[in-house]
Amino acid sequence: MWVQELSSCDPGGVPKGPQNFPKTALGYIRGMTSHLTLITGASRGLGLAMCQQLLAQGHCVVAISRKPTELPVPPGAELLSWEQDLSQPLAAARRLEDWLLATGPARWASATLINNAGVVSTLAPLSGVPGEDLSNALRVGLEAPLLLTSAFLRATAGWGMPRKVLLISSGLGRRAMAGSASYCAAKAGMDHLARALALEEAEQPNGARVVSLAPGVIDTDMQTQLRGADPALFPERERFLALKSSGQLDSPAQAATKVLALLARADFGREPVTDVRSA
Repeated sequence: MWVQELSSCDPGGVPKGPQNFPKTALGYIRGMTSHLTLITGASRGLGLAMCQQLLAQGHCVVAISRKPTELPVPPGAELLSWEQDLSQPLAAARRLEDWLLATGPARWASATLINNAGVVSTLAPLSGVPGEDLSNALRVGLEAPLLLTSAFLRATAGWGMPRKVLLISSGLGRRAMAGSASYCAAKAGMDHLARALALEEAEQPNGARVVSLAPGVIDTDMQTQLRGADPALFPERERFLALKSSGQLDSPAQAATKVLALLARADFGREPVTDVRSA
């Protein structure tokens, strides 16, 4: 398994070590181009599954998470694991922009940012959730995607290849749920961010295509958190228990296949806010 830390790459993307790193397997042949995909929340769940499937397609994947993203890398693909706390979104955005500016467009056939990371704060009425918990949920779930997207669009503005921004939203951005106000607010903000960005990018030469996508209900750690909540504080707990017991949850791999299929469609961006179940 070859996983190279992002911080150990030079501006051209060529690792400085170890000496026996298999460069030809990672697309370092002169003149070769690759599809660049940057994914947040990439160390588990849907993010990890998307990384795995994109690597299988030969992409260069920059995996941005608090913990390392560890996956086998097939020949022709590349995985750069970047440990970054998205509760510090200004630092994350500066790092992303600096790296993109230093790397430049020459290696890439396309560039895509997938804002996947999200946090569910304490499942309880808003008045009963600590302020620090609420602040963290909004920083990771909305401020980080906004700042990372801004950095991505600015750094790649002159790049001539297709550019895409995918925001992983939720049906809860469109249907409120008691006991999870911060998550609903973050996802609703993400949807409207996509609408505004789509209008802005439509006015730009080679503007990026932007979509905020509800990926369906997925059997992840977040679902475990919802099913384990105190029913006195989170009245929708029974609904999530029923989804699990009736087999209505997609696995992360199943959800990733659906999300990436939509991302690859020629009409990606036609509807800036959509749902994988109806797109």
